[in-house]
Formats: sequence, C-alpha cells, structure tokens
Amino acid sequence: MAELKLSESRDLTRIERIGAHSHIRGLGLDTSLEPRDVSEGMVGQTQARKAAGVILQMIKDGKIAGRAILLAGQPGTGKTAIAMGMAKSLGLETPFSMLSASEIFSLEMSKTEALMQAFRKSIGVRIKEETEVIEGEVVEIQIDRPAASGTASKTGKLTLKTTDMETVYDLGAKMIEALGKEKVQSGDVVAIDKASGKITKLGRSFSRSRDYDAMGPQTKFVQCPDGELQKRKEVVHCVTLHEIDVINSRTQGFLALFTGDTGEIRAEVREQIDTKVAEWREEGKAEIVPGVLFIDEVHMLDIECFSFLNRALENEMAPILVVATNRGITAIRGTNYKSPHGIPIDLLDRLLIITTQPYSADEIRKILDIRSQEEDVEMSEDAKQLLTKIGHETSLRYAIHLITAAALNCQKRKGKVVEVQDITRVYNLFLDVRRSTQYLMEYQKEYMFNEASMVDGGEDDVDTMHD
Repeated sequence: MAELKLSESRDLTRIERIGAHSHIRGLGLDTSLEPRDVSEGMVGQTQARKAAGVILQMIKDGKIAGRAILLAGQPGTGKTAIAMGMAKSLGLETPFSMLSASEIFSLEMSKTEALMQAFRKSIGVRIKEETEVIEGEVVEIQIDRPAASGTASKTGKLTLKTTDMETVYDLGAKMIEALGKEKVQSGDVVAIDKASGKITKLGRSFSRSRDYDAMGPQTKFVQCPDGELQKRKEVVHCVTLHEIDVINSRTQGFLALFTGDTGEIRAEVREQIDTKVAEWREEGKAEIVPGVLFIDEVHMLDIECFSFLNRALENEMAPILVVATNRGITAIRGTNYKSPHGIPIDLLDRLLIITTQPYSADEIRKILDIRSQEEDVEMSEDAKQLLTKIGHETSLRYAIHLITAAALNCQKRKGKVVEVQDITRVYNLFLDVRRSTQYLMEYQKEYMFNEASMVDGGEDDVDTMHD
C-alpha cells in the first residue's frame, strides 16, 4: 500500500515574530545600577544605561513625575533599545505607552487630543476594593439532573471545608455551569466571589497529592484554607486614566476600548474623572501610578505640540516623558527658527539629556552575535568577522539586515553554517546607503526629475511638448 504523505503543518497558536528589539529583556544593570558589559540583550552604551537605570529607580520609588528625559544620539546607537529596556525593567504594573511623533498627524483627531490620550494611557490607577469571598477545599459536588430534559433546571450541592469547618451550599444552574467550565472536582481549593459568582481555582489540596500517579507540570498544590469559609478580601484592579475616560465618555465605552474608535473625549468628562480619582485617593481607595510615555522621532512634532507638552508636564498627574531624536541643530517644525534637536529651548531646558555614543567594532560584534542567536542563524567565525567589518564601515542596521539574507542564501546552497561566501553574495546583492548614493551620482542623468537633467535638457523638453 502506498505511503500517505501528510503536508507538514506549523502550529500557529503561538506566533513568535522576531522584531528589531525582540532580544532586549531589560537594561542589563546589576543591583547597584552598574551596567554589565553584555546583559539582557544590551551591549555597550554604559553611561546611557546607567543614567536610564537611575531614572528607572526614581520611577519605581515614585519620586519622579512630570519630568522629561531626552535620548539623543546618532542613528543606530540604541536609543529605542534603551527605552524598550526601561519598559521591560518596569514590569507589568507600571503603564508604558509608546508612539512615534508622526502618528499624531495621521489620526482623525486634533494633535493635542492625541497627545492628551497618550499622556492618560501612561498614568495608572490602582483601585482597591473589598469583596466577600468563600474560600475552601471542595469535598464533594452533587449535581441532580432532571429525568426529562427541558422540564426543570439542574440543581446540586457543593460541600466546602476549611481546617476548622465544613458547609454545604445549594447550587443553581449558573453556578453548576461555572463549576463545569472551570473543571472543578473534589480536592480542588477554590475561591468564589459572592457578588459576581466568579469561581477561581487556586490549586489542588496537599491532602490529595497522592490521588494520581502522574500529574501535569501546571498542577499547583496549596494548603487547605483555615478559619472561616467566608472572608473579606481586598482586591486590587489596575487601570489607566484613558480607559476610565473612554468607558465614561460613551454609552458603550468598553467596546470602544477594543475597537480603538475612542474619538475625542470632552474636557468636562476628564475633569469629573480627575475629581473622582482625587476623592478615592483621599479615602485611600486608590493610588496613582505614574507610568512612562515614550515618543520616538520627537523632532517630527510641531511648535503647537511642544507648547502643549510644556503645559502638560506641569500637571500634577503627569507621567514620565521619554523622548528620542537623532537630529542635530535643525529647524523646529512649524517655524523658521533652528534649535538643537529641533526642540524649542524652553522645552529643552526641562529635559534631562542622555546621549548615546557610536558602537565600537567589538560592541558591533557582540550585538551581531546576539542577533544571530535571536534569529537562529549559525555563522562561522570568518563570516562574523566580515559582517563586523561591514557593520563598522557602513552601519549596524545594514549588517543586522544581512544576517537573515545570508542565512537564506546558505539554505539555498544546502549549507548549515553561514560562511564568508554567503555574506559576500548578499553584500553584492543589497547595497548600503554609501554605495547606493555613489551609483546615483554616476547614473543620475538617466533618472527622472533629477536636478542635473532638468538644467541640461529642460528647455528641449518644453519645446517638444509645445510641438
């Protein structure tokens, strides 16, 4: 019988995209905020990383808010990488939002509204509330199914115990369904929210750890709860001010959060929310968590946006603003005036400036090693040396782009390790900026709309058109 050939299928449930900064796990600092040479995907830039680490510590201690930091340096010196490292080091509790300055001009709302929404996305509110919870170990679940289907709903009994007491609860159809969904069985330790009826499985009881010979790695064992079955517990919810704005500004606000169609939010709504949050703070029900707003390519903002940032940073509920630019002394967008980094002097005065330095050949080599590992590419020593030389003479970004291209070339010739010949081939196939410019200079007369041809043949073209 002929053998069946099944096409190879990939598991697409977990998508792993390799991005430009997917190898960064943090800032690579030790406990005393000293930068390690190569750590958490970060290489070099020791001064900039140390400065970012100090800022990070101040954010964690809650001692810095309404401050702004400027990451300034040449293209390809790791400014966005440092911002990403800060985001990873802050953890999930602190809000971190990121946008490119040019995005503000392409949204269907005013520039200042887009900036205000970005600011409020970066301010978290930790809301505390007390709820009544039933917590115990499931002893038995009895479900009575009606004899004839459709005549009556299911009923049942749930027996829960702690180390001190045991109680039987009557179950309705909804609770039976919820228990089935969570796959609760006897021996599980559960917590049931009395107000909402939400069931949370905390784990298996230690007393039942020998029920089965084998357990899955995700099985968690917990002690049987002690004391009363009904307890008052403090639950903490973390939301951003922007989420509260959206929910309160529309009839179906929570749906707008998912679609992204938030529109412009009225100032009165925000004022009411700020007043309410201030009340909660006084009562001890909520606390403000100032997060981080990162604006890349900040020189793309115009004079109106810069004026708005000046005002917004003075607000008591302002996040930490981190901006990055690779421009030198250039015109401020919307004016004819020139200024360092294309940022007005009054805003520059408020910024703590962190500079990044160009990478050395040794640091480029380490970065290429990390990227090869991230992209799962095996490379010979000679090929790595050649790629480092290319990176040092052209740009780091160009060298990084050649890694995958060389790997594909290696795959084509059925090799397993990328060799010098693969790097040379892709280097000849794809030009860097310098070689591309040189090519343009040589053949510019043959291109359309170039200045040289416009001067030489412009008049002839006009005559031909009239004929």
